[in-house]
This record gives sequence, structure tokens and C-alpha cells, in this order.
Amino acid sequence: MNNYIYYILAILAGLAIATQTGVNAQLRTVVGNPVIAALVSFLVGSFALLLYILFFQRESLGGLSNLSGISWHKWTGGLIGALYVSGVIIIAPRIGAANTTGLIVAGQILFALFLDHFGYLGFIQHSFNMMRLAGAFLLIAGVFLILKN
Repeated sequence: MNNYIYYILAILAGLAIATQTGVNAQLRTVVGNPVIAALVSFLVGSFALLLYILFFQRESLGGLSNLSGISWHKWTGGLIGALYVSGVIIIAPRIGAANTTGLIVAGQILFALFLDHFGYLGFIQHSFNMMRLAGAFLLIAGVFLILKN
């Protein structure tokens, strides 16, 4: 299958995350607490996923029985997500959407290069090379240009 559809989906995911940052920051002003805002966000998302599964992927529920045998680190995705969402709710109103997103992307790129180089966490191994270094440098340079306003 052509990978371009995945590139487009990744860009759309980025649009969604930038939107989520603003929506969750506004939610914080209503509830008065970033952690409560994150909890509400996760509860709404969890409910939406539950409805989707019940209506469109009910047969997938059998896979839940496999959870008892997984290693501990596979449970940390939700914890990392909670820390991320809570952190963004705190940070974004103070430094802005573009600064927050740019710095997050810079951190993601740096660590993603590390994960790819070693093939950690089940990622396909992509060796670090000068082209990837140049791409990371240009992306991070772009982030610093965005920060200079």
C-alpha cells in the first residue's frame, strides 16, 4: 500500500493535537485544575472509543483477555498520555500553541531518532545517518525560529 495515505493521516493527527491543546486549555479554565481537565479529556476519549468498539469492532473485545500476560511497560502508554495531556494543559496557555507544539515536536523527533536507530519498542530499525541528522537539525532550527517572536 502507498505510504502517502499514512503521511496525510499523520498530518491530520498533528492538526488534531494542536486543536486538542487549545480545547483542553480552555477546559482547564472551566474546571480550574489541569489534572481534572486531563481526566475529563481522557474520560470523553475513552467513552468515544468504547462506543466505536461496541458499534464497529465488537469482535475485537475478545482480545482483552490477552492483557493479563503482558509486561509492565506496555501499561505505561496511558500514564505517559496522562502526563502529556496534563503537561500541555499547563504549558500551552503560558507559552502559546505554536511554541508548545514546536518544542514537543523537537523532543519527539530527537527521541524518535533514538528509538528508530535501535529499533526499540518494536519500531522498524532505521539507522541514524547524516540525512536524518540534517532533517532533525532543520526541524529544530525551525522550532527555534518559531520561538523567536
